[in-house]
Amino acid sequence: MNAPSRIHALDNLRAMLMWLGIVLHVAVNHMATPTMPWRDSQSSPAADLIVLLIHSFRMPAFYILAGFFVARMLEERGRAGMLKNRARRIGLPFVIFWPILFVCVSSLIVIFAHLMQRGTIGFDLTLLPKREPHQTAFNTMHLWFLYDLLWLCLLAAVASRLGQYLPHRVLAAARSAAGNMLATWWGTIVLAIPVALIGTAYPHGILAPSGSFVPNLAEIADYGLFFAAGATVYWQRHDLLPQLERRCWRNGIAGLVAFILSLVTLKAGSAADARMAYPDLGTALFFGCTNWLWSLAVLGFFSRYLPRQNRVLKYLSDSSYWVYLVHLAGTIGFGILLYDAPFGVAGKMLLNISATTAVCLLSYHWLVRNSWIGVLLNGRRARDGSPASIGLPQLEQSPAGAAAAAKTTPL
Repeated sequence: MNAPSRIHALDNLRAMLMWLGIVLHVAVNHMATPTMPWRDSQSSPAADLIVLLIHSFRMPAFYILAGFFVARMLEERGRAGMLKNRARRIGLPFVIFWPILFVCVSSLIVIFAHLMQRGTIGFDLTLLPKREPHQTAFNTMHLWFLYDLLWLCLLAAVASRLGQYLPHRVLAAARSAAGNMLATWWGTIVLAIPVALIGTAYPHGILAPSGSFVPNLAEIADYGLFFAAGATVYWQRHDLLPQLERRCWRNGIAGLVAFILSLVTLKAGSAADARMAYPDLGTALFFGCTNWLWSLAVLGFFSRYLPRQNRVLKYLSDSSYWVYLVHLAGTIGFGILLYDAPFGVAGKMLLNISATTAVCLLSYHWLVRNSWIGVLLNGRRARDGSPASIGLPQLEQSPAGAAAAAKTTPL
């Protein structure tokens, strides 16, 4: 039997989501509303908008992809095989790279804080904001995604075990119902309700990862819904993927409307904090709808319009794990170098994005791609030169996806 090939649409989507992570963390440097202990000398509300826009769908889409992949591994390798793979591909890189990245990123933040407050490059821990009593000096930083994903994989194994005790008819009905919710407008609203309820516990009604090593149940519940949605897409792939392809534009436009309404209610809620019992409920609900609509829209869009291998996107996808690990240090480091540069917010952001992208990709190409680090992150390379274990199988394409693939020419 031939080995399954890759779903290039999902590789292409992962490449785009990875690069948007660089854009997001560069924009964080210039937010008018400070959320981190470092910030450039020039800020703009446009940076806040960019961060909110990317945050609205990027991680939900990542968790959908993760759930899709885990469901496939459960089906092909069983619980033990899935857990072994996730421990090797997620747990081990986290254990190896977290201490290194924590030292590097923390040092850059201290240098940035010194530059902000004293105008010179220096290192003084006392310049950092005081921690709350419940906070510790150590956190998962941007690797919270890997940390939470490990817990979700464990929960998936437990759910798979418990599912064995349910009649097949019950499981099939539950999966079908979940698929129907993902394919209908009313299902999006229903799914947005628990996301909104979780969001109300956070400032402005929008979930913000804590980075704590103590498992955050709210985060796991929120992103667990998208993880479960990814598993549902895998189980119902022959019916659901074609529907998502057909609905990608409708989901995208509806998500834009929901996003605009979330901005309106965000502003209104902030002005009415003192008078409303739950000022962020409207924002949380509209933002939750945006989470679902846009994450499903990009999945359908890439399946419909980018189903074939694209050389540029393929390379970005292959390098995505490494870029994810190291890009934050790049955005902060280049932020330090550009702090006093007279290029304006837009100019500094473009330079930082370009420089971080270049350094991440060059370091991947020369230091990681053919090294033990590349094997650790992506597995051994297949005959075509692509990472062997991070790709997903090439399943039967819908007529729309097949037609688009026939018309597409790889770059």
